[in-house]
Amino acid sequence: MKSLLPIGQRFAQNQIIVEIKPLGNGLINDTFLVTTEAYSFVLQRINRQVFPEPERIMENLQQLDRHLRQKNPDVVKLQMPDVLSAGDSSCFRDEAGDCWRALSFIAESESLETIGALSDAEQAGFALGHFHRLFSDLDPQTLHDTLPGFHIAPGYLMHYKQVLRHLSKPIISPQIRYCADYIVQNQSIADELETAKQQGLLSLRVIHGDPKLNNFLFDKSSHTIISLIDLDTVKPGLVHYDIGDCLRSCCQTADPVEFDLTVCAAILKSYLAEAGAFFNEHDYAYLYPAIRLIPFELGIRFFTDYLAGNRYFKVSEPEQNLQRALAQFQLCDSIQKQERALKQLIAQIKNAA
Repeated sequence: MKSLLPIGQRFAQNQIIVEIKPLGNGLINDTFLVTTEAYSFVLQRINRQVFPEPERIMENLQQLDRHLRQKNPDVVKLQMPDVLSAGDSSCFRDEAGDCWRALSFIAESESLETIGALSDAEQAGFALGHFHRLFSDLDPQTLHDTLPGFHIAPGYLMHYKQVLRHLSKPIISPQIRYCADYIVQNQSIADELETAKQQGLLSLRVIHGDPKLNNFLFDKSSHTIISLIDLDTVKPGLVHYDIGDCLRSCCQTADPVEFDLTVCAAILKSYLAEAGAFFNEHDYAYLYPAIRLIPFELGIRFFTDYLAGNRYFKVSEPEQNLQRALAQFQLCDSIQKQERALKQLIAQIKNAA
């Protein structure tokens, strides 16, 4: 980690750096915890293949910060990481052209990889709903779209078909065949949310973009969520993408891969207790399609990346993206088998509101 010292020092100002070590297990950016004699902070190299204009990310973060500062502090229940400066800029480009940024480290907090109790699920639902409510009065068009095409399932489906057409080897593996067949059988659901948006049934709002479980920070003592991190994908979008992704992350069981309806109920109830104030008939109507779509979309992305040679998502072994795709399609299948129960749950929550 010695090679990172000069970069870390640009954000540490006059503090002496004691240690730099890897932090988290994100699939996109490289993240490190920098410890100085006085405090710690998070140092990240922004993946320029994913985010070609990282300065726009930083401008979005500053816009979010300005918006929150205008609110009564008593109503803001989430702490957003502060952006640390590198001299006269919010980020630093090294000789290789990589962009680095630093954020404050939220101490005495931890992230979870799996839901341990229903109270964890309730906290996740509350935090996402609170995030959406806090920024429901911010014009989404004031934010940059840092990742054009992100969560646009028809685009991922089109890219998959392009990759498939250029494959040099035939698909013969049973696992690969399962993925390819599942996409063909379910491709009609890919454009549901985008069509609703184009028809004016769903509105653009400020979304987090990647509210998976390990992006929620729990206070170690109270075990309540105190922060929602990894804000690079904050952009104008459909809150349904966030809801679907949060549920995908929190409700997936491991062996076998299934969708946990009990955890889903806890999250949705807590979410809508916060965000239900701006929900309309169409927002409720497209909850089930969103829950079903996100694992299907992510399965397409993992499978496409596997076929293309693992260029986007980090992998520790060559078949990892294939296994990830299989799990997401199995999750989507479990959701479809529980369609009636999920729709009944949504109707119950709506009627109780």
